[in-house]
Amino acid sequence: MENQQVTGSRVLAVDSVKTWDSILAQAQIQACPVLVHFTAAWCAPSTFIAGFFEQLAIKYPGILFLSVDVDELKSIAEKLDVKAMPTFLFLKDENQVVDKMVGANTEELLKRVAVFSQTACPSSPT
Repeated sequence: MENQQVTGSRVLAVDSVKTWDSILAQAQIQACPVLVHFTAAWCAPSTFIAGFFEQLAIKYPGILFLSVDVDELKSIAEKLDVKAMPTFLFLKDENQVVDKMVGANTEELLKRVAVFSQTACPSSPT
């Protein structure tokens, strides 16, 4: 997973289908839950919640946090039926979608991440 991580960020920015497949394969091997933020540069709510998403990534190191720009990776968004931004998909158990949240509601996202964190990577301190 080469240069998809923003410097100083715990959120991996997925820049290709190949990168997406590679990251999810590794998460599956390590039994890590994955939280994906589907975003778009033109979407104000997505931009608004990006900083909060980064804070969650720092607070919950046992979850793999990904960011996908739907304009760059339309095929992934379409495959997962993402139609609005921001959309958050919670993946675990062989990368199956176990929860989906649409919108920039920080309180609701925090609640869902707190519950989701109980399935953190086995090697993580969380």
